[in-house]
This record gives sequence, structure tokens and C-alpha cells, in this order.
Amino acid sequence: MIAPATIPVTSPAAARARALESVVPVLRTARCTLRAPRLADFGALHSITGSDRAVFEGGPFTPAQSWADFCGMTATWLLRGHGMWTIETGSDVAGFVLIGTEPGDEEHELGWLLCDGHEGRGLAFEAAKAARDHAWSALALPSLVSYIAPGNTRSEALARRLGAAPDGTILDGRITVWRHPRGAA
Repeated sequence: MIAPATIPVTSPAAARARALESVVPVLRTARCTLRAPRLADFGALHSITGSDRAVFEGGPFTPAQSWADFCGMTATWLLRGHGMWTIETGSDVAGFVLIGTEPGDEEHELGWLLCDGHEGRGLAFEAAKAARDHAWSALALPSLVSYIAPGNTRSEALARRLGAAPDGTILDGRITVWRHPRGAA
């Protein structure tokens, strides 16, 4: 773990963080809760981004790169009114889902990352569907895409299951744009 994630938070600062956390919408599915990311969730994110599991996202990342990614995806709540949710099953962090805009993105992105041991159970579908539906209904976004590196067959299958279809590329063909239609499954 890196220092920014382990530096103690004072009681007044923790109260302020809880107040900010309370404005992030909580979404519930049959088996999981999507909630605001917390400082304690950084380890779960780095377990994904700091491993070979992040090969399709340009990883594995150093702890400092994971921290920057964690902060950036969390900050979009303040800057854009949407961002990253932590996917929680009971008291376990299963992964993350987001409505985001990162450098290189041309549209709002629906993205997902699951922790080892939580794949293949349909949790990513549940969480991504809830976030997608929130993007259409509560946020009234004009479009929503998933940016997926060619060869990331699990993400391609999930995008397809969500009703998305390939619709061009970005970054000189290195990333396929998967467009999510309104009213999909």
C-alpha cells in the first residue's frame, strides 16, 4: 500500500468524507450494492490494476499509478456528477463499475473491473446494468459506450450481454467502441 492510502484521516476530515460520500447515489441489485468508493477500497482496486488482470487497460500499474486512477475515477463525482462505484456483496468488495470520462474518451464510458474470485457469477452484468440504467434515467446522458481493447473477450461478452455492439474504434484502432443502446436488456 502507498502512503496516501495509509495516512490517518482525522475525525473532522472523516466526517467531511462521509458527508461527501452520502451524495453519491447508492444503487442496489439482487446481489450487490453499488456505493461510493472509500479510502479502504484502494487495496481492492490495486489488486486489479496492479496485476496482470489490467493488461487490457495498460497495466499492470504501480501503486502510484493505481492511486492516481483511483483518485481520478472518484473525483469525477465532484466534477461531472457521476463516477466510480464500489461493487459490494455483503461486506466484500467484488469490484468497481463506473460512468466515466478519461483522457482519450470521446463519450461517457460505462466501465467495470472485478476482483479476482468474483468473475463468472453475473455480478459485473448486474452492476453494469444498474449503472447503465442510472446513466440513462437519472443522468439523461446523450450516449454511453464501453471502450474495450480488442482481445478482451470477457469484456466484449459482457458488453454484448448488455446489448452493446461494436461501433468503430478510437486511439488509432487500439480500442473498440461498444455502443449501448437505450432500452437494451
